[in-house]
Amino acid sequence: MAATLPPGKVPVARRAGGFTFIGLLIAVAVLAIALAGTGVVWHLEARRDKEQELLFAGEQIRVAIDRYRDASPGAEKQYPERLEDLLQDRRFPMPVRHLRRLYREPMTAEGAWGLIREQGRIIGVLSEAEGRPLKVAGFPPSQKEFEGAGSYAGWRFVARPGTPAKGSEAVAGGD
Repeated sequence: MAATLPPGKVPVARRAGGFTFIGLLIAVAVLAIALAGTGVVWHLEARRDKEQELLFAGEQIRVAIDRYRDASPGAEKQYPERLEDLLQDRRFPMPVRHLRRLYREPMTAEGAWGLIREQGRIIGVLSEAEGRPLKVAGFPPSQKEFEGAGSYAGWRFVARPGTPAKGSEAVAGGD
């Protein structure tokens, strides 16, 4: 038989339930704030990683364009017409590879590079991504001109005429 309480009296266990609910709401709010802060840090870290990938890929393509130009047969040095020409340079009896693969541009969803052309030939690449770079200083000597750039388009990976490419001997044949 259940004990009956006089009208207006609430059992002790029911009164504590409201405070537990409020405590749970506060804990959920604190957890949400912590997760939001973590999300911001992860976003910045992912952007930093993409910037590093952009610097690496752009430099690889720039060096490959230098190699392509330096390997040009004859007295007149030529630049590639297409980026694919860096993968297989068919100007020779045995195709030469100046680049092992075409790197995607990491800052845009499409992954397409902006091309810098001179007389219809590619002399460099750049990112067409919107936004300011997080990295504004501390670049290696080959990228010193990137310091203080206001956008990713300021990071222009252009072949340097007159200077031999790093490791300018091209890899002949396959991989």
